[in-house]
Amino acid sequence: MNPTVATALDLPFPSPGGSVELFLDLYTGPQPLIPARAFMLASTGPRRRTPHGLDLLAIDGKCLTGPAFSRYVSDLRHALVSAIDPAQVSVLHLHHLAFGATPALLSALPAPPRIAFVHGTDLLFAQTHPDQLRVLQQSAHAADRIVVPTNAMADHLLKLAPRTDRRKIERIPWGIPDHLIHNPPPRAGHRTTSHLRLLYAGRLTEEKGVEALLHAVLLAPAVELSIAAPPAEFHALAPLIRRPGIHVNYLGWLRRPQLWKTFADHDVLVMPSTTLEAMGLVALEAQACGLAVLYQPVPGLNETLTATGLATDFTNPAAVARDLDRLRTTPGLLAALRAAGRANAARYPLSSTAAALSDLGRQLS
Repeated sequence: MNPTVATALDLPFPSPGGSVELFLDLYTGPQPLIPARAFMLASTGPRRRTPHGLDLLAIDGKCLTGPAFSRYVSDLRHALVSAIDPAQVSVLHLHHLAFGATPALLSALPAPPRIAFVHGTDLLFAQTHPDQLRVLQQSAHAADRIVVPTNAMADHLLKLAPRTDRRKIERIPWGIPDHLIHNPPPRAGHRTTSHLRLLYAGRLTEEKGVEALLHAVLLAPAVELSIAAPPAEFHALAPLIRRPGIHVNYLGWLRRPQLWKTFADHDVLVMPSTTLEAMGLVALEAQACGLAVLYQPVPGLNETLTATGLATDFTNPAAVARDLDRLRTTPGLLAALRAAGRANAARYPLSSTAAALSDLGRQLS
């Protein structure tokens, strides 16, 4: 039998981001891939229908530093103690080595073996917040195994927590839903425009590099850019988007089935990330749906895509414009990238991720 997991993500439901989608994919639904008691934070906004198997914790005060962070972790711990019967838990899944949920779970359930997961944002915040660096180092020490989706995440972790036992680190790539690989939405058979249809999909935080993308689009001939992102983050870009010559079609923040259908209406997914990506799940989903991917070869993403995407330098807008023009005008280039992308996405079924994690849990239980 699979061990029963206790896990938590201290983000409000629903929150955007690949780590949230992976979390929901693994632990929720009528027949979850991994049986679990899974928790997120209750949102302060209107009550949203939660997926089967997800419980919400009504905890306020989420923060990153100082005494308030300690109080927040303590409140999370008390809520988890009240919600979970320790006798029913055989392994902990600690998503993120930093933030509040991991130390709260470690304190609330000290007995079960611990599998920690590096997502990337935990590494970025540990670089800039001393309290989060301390949590990351303590969590890495406390974990029995540390799962990384790419070798780059292991290298980055070891720079931040150099005393981590390397033998505890396991590389298990994240995956995308199997049905998306085997039955993606159909693509339109005939293009009605000679323009190259670009799509950016995801958060618009600084490390995502969207400002560089907008500079490149200014120089590129015959391209159309659409953005699918959280509304507040998109509206914060207004001063940039209002510049003369920039035209952006805002699609809103799309639920994943909507996003997958939207992939079919575009030619290229653009990923201008400036620092790192744990793996780049949205790129794999786009590849499964027949999009070429133009990307900055940052750690993590370069392992996931390699030559199945077209690497470029988003810090050089003229170079990006030339690559976009190549994609638009070079016969067969888009088709070759689509074929390579589909083959690449097929290497990462979510069922394989879940099976490897379950096997690791059985080894520890």
